[in-house]
Amino acid sequence: MDTATLLAVCRVHQLLPDAGSVGVTAIDKRPVEGPVKVHKLGLRGDIQASRIHHGGEDQALYAYSQREADYWTGELQRELPPGTFGENLRVSGIETTGAVIGERWKIGLDVEVEVTSPRTPCATFQRRMGESSWVKRFADAGLVGTYLRVIRTGSIQAGDHIHRTFVPGHGVTIGRWFSEPSVEAMEALRDAEADGEVRLQPEYHDAFAALLRRPGS
Repeated sequence: MDTATLLAVCRVHQLLPDAGSVGVTAIDKRPVEGPVKVHKLGLRGDIQASRIHHGGEDQALYAYSQREADYWTGELQRELPPGTFGENLRVSGIETTGAVIGERWKIGLDVEVEVTSPRTPCATFQRRMGESSWVKRFADAGLVGTYLRVIRTGSIQAGDHIHRTFVPGHGVTIGRWFSEPSVEAMEALRDAEADGEVRLQPEYHDAFAALLRRPGS
């Protein structure tokens, strides 16, 4: 199976004031040195300011690839170190937006995670980046990264190898579902779930219902 590298493990550095309804944001993630324990809700010592929209077992970790960060470095003409996107894991040599929904990675010696869903950009993220129309720009580019569910806990640290251990056969990637959700993709995901190949979080079924309500579906 494929081998890739965990470049950085990032967790909240400090809560920052934010103009949103919560009043603060935990988007300020920065790399930490040494091993970090991973539990079912994410990294030890990490938090989410708004647990309505972030966190939970289906969004325990957020991963973004160096390749995608490099694209934005070129677009924005500034350095974007690990944690800039609010990611917990900056990775290299493995797809995040291009990951197949339900694929599994082994990180280091112990930790196993499962690709769950795309990141939807929000106003807090836009304020963090300081770029006008950032939500639209980020979404239009389609390089959204992926949330991860923790299947097996343990410890990880920068430099760990990442091995892709399982890839479902349905073929629907995080990026495809985010940018071009379709009835065809929906049916592939529903069939994969019915066969026990993937475990979709409840939001997928809400999205399926909305998709079927579209004219012409």
